[in-house]
Amino acid sequence: MSRPRGVTLRFLAEPGHVNFGGKVHGGSVMKWIDQTGYTCAAGWTGQYCVTIYVGAIHFIRPILVGEIVECRSLVIHTGRTSLHIAVDIYARDPKAVELTRTGHCVIVFVALDEAGRPAPVPPWTPVTDTDRALQAYALRLIELRKLMDADMESHLAELERAEQ
Repeated sequence: MSRPRGVTLRFLAEPGHVNFGGKVHGGSVMKWIDQTGYTCAAGWTGQYCVTIYVGAIHFIRPILVGEIVECRSLVIHTGRTSLHIAVDIYARDPKAVELTRTGHCVIVFVALDEAGRPAPVPPWTPVTDTDRALQAYALRLIELRKLMDADMESHLAELERAEQ
């Protein structure tokens, strides 16, 4: 039996999830994203996984109290001990049929062994054109993260020199 590549979790947007503007708080959505991503990563690897990076979060439209929120996660790239999970967020009124896309992000997880050390993850190989495009997206995000990290380190080093 193969491990599932994707997982969908559903939540009900409750009054306790509301921000000061009357919409569902971004922090609540981010929690659901992380829970869905973790469920996908643990299901794919068969191991405990930890979030090491959340990036490219894009909120497209607000989620309203009372809506059903659907978070769909999918493995889009695997490394030696890490994996990239894309999470798409949809919402709908419970009385409606059609879902509306409300957001998207990519989360990177690392699988851990019983001693808490990074552990190998099962490889995923793209099969379809869509799979290849999703993996290319993940690889581009890796490149961009490296550039942003190097840029930030450079700026921090400049600030340190200026403060001395």
